[in-house]
Amino acid sequence: MTKGFPKNFLWGGALAANQVEGAWNEDGKGMSVADVAIYKSNLKLDDYEGHVAISSEMIEKAMADQDDKKYPKRIGIDFYHRYKEDLALFAEMGFKALRVSIAWTRIFPTGEEEEPNELGLQFYENLFSEMRRLGIEPIVTLSHYEMPLALSLKYNGWVERNVIDKFVKFCNVCFYRYKDLVKYWLTFNEIDSITRHPFTTAGIIPDRCAEGKEEETIYQALHHQFVASALVTASCHRIIPGSQVGCMLTKLTTYPNTCDPKDVEVTLKKNLLNYFPADVQVFGEYPVLIEKMFERKNIHIKMEPGDREILKKYPVDFVSFSYYMSLTESAKEGLEKTSGNTIMGIKNPYLPSTDWGWQIDPIGLKISLIELYDRYRKPLIIVENGMGAIDHVESDGTIHDNYRINYFREHIKQMKAAVEEGVELFGYTSWAPIDLVSAGTSQMSKRYGFIYVDQDDEGNGTLARSRKDSFYWYKKVIESNGEELE
Repeated sequence: MTKGFPKNFLWGGALAANQVEGAWNEDGKGMSVADVAIYKSNLKLDDYEGHVAISSEMIEKAMADQDDKKYPKRIGIDFYHRYKEDLALFAEMGFKALRVSIAWTRIFPTGEEEEPNELGLQFYENLFSEMRRLGIEPIVTLSHYEMPLALSLKYNGWVERNVIDKFVKFCNVCFYRYKDLVKYWLTFNEIDSITRHPFTTAGIIPDRCAEGKEEETIYQALHHQFVASALVTASCHRIIPGSQVGCMLTKLTTYPNTCDPKDVEVTLKKNLLNYFPADVQVFGEYPVLIEKMFERKNIHIKMEPGDREILKKYPVDFVSFSYYMSLTESAKEGLEKTSGNTIMGIKNPYLPSTDWGWQIDPIGLKISLIELYDRYRKPLIIVENGMGAIDHVESDGTIHDNYRINYFREHIKQMKAAVEEGVELFGYTSWAPIDLVSAGTSQMSKRYGFIYVDQDDEGNGTLARSRKDSFYWYKKVIESNGEELE
């Protein structure tokens, strides 16, 4: 029986350009969909729909407003200028890998330029080169909630098919430029999330969709992303021999609220819908049950001749996923709900919750790993896992975050158990190794990192970095290859 993690296991952390870089209008960068995400301080923390709500009017106001204080993702944590300092801290922890993303608008500011922006290309070359120098393997996401705003406005994001060619062009430029620096690539971050926040994921502006056709429009855009992912996988393999391309799924593990068969049925259908995007990217075809669902809902996906052949010919090499919590589902109405990763679910009375109501379920991670490996039989990597919490800085500057250590300890124990049962897991990158602007609520006070960043929700602070207790704990975890957890 396998004992412990593989020898060359990729321990590390994960970041997204739109949540850390800042420098939103420097060195030729264009506006992305993230640059119009406003911080709404008066909303409830669990009002996810309120935080991601968008309209054409809101976008126009944001574009006219050059004050970045209202738009935290424009500021990030200034990783653009401080990446060497941050990478040095990651190296001190012993990182073997770091997942980052490339901001499309640093390379092609509107997505339609003839030639790429050299300053943007050089930034990522510098970033990946420094990672290599420090012995940190880059794992690079090509689309992580930072689509060019210009494409969103002109084509309603991924709704128009010609966006496929623009994305493939961007990716190919990256592959040629970084072929000697990057081996592992991810196409679309949490590709399934398009149904939960279509603007953030795919640049779709709801008020520009045909009335009554919103759901069909979303699935049409998703189809275009499937085709783009397959084409990008093919070109990556061609341009970078030995490269590996993965899909990325939000693993929304959901249990029946009771053993009532009605609860079991609705839960089964919810989980099948969660798997659907990864099914297409791994198996190269639409699940029969999903196509039947489209028929029942009168949803018509326009496919060009050859689309199905492209999907089948170029599947991904591995499956990556995020896992933060589990949820429960019921056929009954009126049950108490709680928030999760871009979703709401029925509260599980057997689980504790974070400050933001996300339920903590380490065993759910083991269950997820077993389910995914049994379903796909492809190598797996966990590219997001962590907890947002309120941290308190002591008078001497220390930050005692035992709650974070406990969270990670219990999840890593379950990861190890899954590996020992036969799951092929080759890496783990926590979300996030350093405090950043949260994806949904655009908050800094929702802290994830092993490293504290002195900045508040309004963008005030010195941006100074400091090590939390969890920093030293995770360093020991990596040094021991996951054996020393106490």
